[in-house]
Amino acid sequence: MSRIKGCFERLKSEGRKALIPYITAGDPDQAVTLPMMHRLVESGADIIELGIPFSDPMADGPVIQRAAERALEKGTSLHNVLEMVKRFRETDRETPVVLMGYLNPVEVMGYATFAREAAEAGVDGVLTVDLPPEEGSEMHDVLLANNIDPIFLLAPTSTVERIRKICNASSGYVYYVSLKGITGAGHLDLDSVASKLGEIRKQTDLPVGVGFGIKDAETASRMGKLADAVIVGSAIVTRIEENAEQPEAAIESVGNFVAELRRGLDA
Repeated sequence: MSRIKGCFERLKSEGRKALIPYITAGDPDQAVTLPMMHRLVESGADIIELGIPFSDPMADGPVIQRAAERALEKGTSLHNVLEMVKRFRETDRETPVVLMGYLNPVEVMGYATFAREAAEAGVDGVLTVDLPPEEGSEMHDVLLANNIDPIFLLAPTSTVERIRKICNASSGYVYYVSLKGITGAGHLDLDSVASKLGEIRKQTDLPVGVGFGIKDAETASRMGKLADAVIVGSAIVTRIEENAEQPEAAIESVGNFVAELRRGLDA
């Protein structure tokens, strides 16, 4: 059983929902990422989404764009990201890690090489934002061959046919983007989210995580009543940015915020 599947089954048996924080690897410095990952777990994270920094993150708003820029300025590469996961696995063999990013760095490395090295490092899932299932069969197959879950995005505009196709290609969980726009946008409509999740669940038994626009414990709590997982990115990365010159303060701020999210989600 994969770590992701095992995590969701454990949480379901406990009547709890998954908290999935996102951070950009190498932000604000490569040395900060590993202790930040461990602090996320200590603060209540169930799965970590680790962003691969890229120069043109088209789905991301300015907060995560700037995080990618900071990480790239410090020389963070895909090889560095995999090394971070490998070091994380030296002391944490349980927490699933999902890499989230864009296709270009993976193509440069090569699909087969990437999948093999990701598996060796201890990666559990990969979400490639700009690779739709229609064009991703090669990547999809090598990930599954290396026991890595391919994860795909669904949007508010996804048709029933599109939902079925994405769900059939997905493994681990499905990521529902709760609003039209980029990361960090607002205006969550929980009624619309609830309606769309109903459509998605008619097509799959996979857990459904919801991200984009979740900014605080109250929103996380309300979303947790609808979804199987709550995914939080920009609100976390903002706290890193605010303390970019003080790594210990960044880790403390993020840890406290994730603990608040955890309490809200469990309430």
